Amino acid sequence: MEMARFLIGKIVVREHPDGRASGRIVETEAYPPGDASGHAYGGETPARRSLFLRPGHGYVYMAYGSCYCFNVSSEPAGVGAGVLIRALEPLEGIALMQRRRGTDTLRDLARGPGRLAAALAIGRDLDGIDLCVKGPLWLARSALPTGAVASSVRIGISREAHRLRRFHERGSPFVSGTQRLNAR
Repeated sequence: MEMARFLIGKIVVREHPDGRASGRIVETEAYPPGDASGHAYGGETPARRSLFLRPGHGYVYMAYGSCYCFNVSSEPAGVGAGVLIRALEPLEGIALMQRRRGTDTLRDLARGPGRLAAALAIGRDLDGIDLCVKGPLWLARSALPTGAVASSVRIGISREAHRLRRFHERGSPFVSGTQRLNAR
């Protein structure tokens, strides 16, 4: 869960043939080892291999057959766990993100994991990528200060739903979820 808090305020950078897009992480969800709601809970498979890599690798999967979700592996190699990146504050390539998402509303470009992946053109081809080196998708430090980090229950799960494993920058308009969840 430390990784989920640590990632708040970091920058996700997507280098794409169409151009660069980036955003500051404002919301994450932790899926630690043994969490029954996490993809790693069922053990390592070829599709989930990236969750079992050392910290800092991308895990990309298709959710509900309609959108991709982007995670960061968070435990030592061989231990399956990850952090779902739920929302970004758009920084660079905003026009590109708007075209990809089909909206001009800045707040909605990368608010929610499916929207985020669409805005940055993240697909299964990026599964397993090392996010700690510059490449097609990578993580960077931000010069911007991070606001207070709050926690709440995770969104859209049924198992272990009561656990406070969702982290977000308090007061950010780019955070997903209900006002009640974000008030904590």
